[in-house]
Amino acid sequence: MKAADVRAMSVDQLNDELAKLKKEQFNLRFQGATGQLEKTSRVQQVRRDIARIKTIARQKAAASKA
Repeated sequence: MKAADVRAMSVDQLNDELAKLKKEQFNLRFQGATGQLEKTSRVQQVRRDIARIKTIARQKAAASKA
């Protein structure tokens, strides 16, 4: 997911996407623990997407207050 795509989303869409990614992160972590995880790189990718969404959501919140 690119930062430009995330910036184009509304706050509600960001929250929905964040919830979806957190659920996926949990499932990936569970698959890794049980030895069923095939694409290990996806764990890092999801983690970075979560951080990207949180950062941009925080920037949008700060911009709306200022």
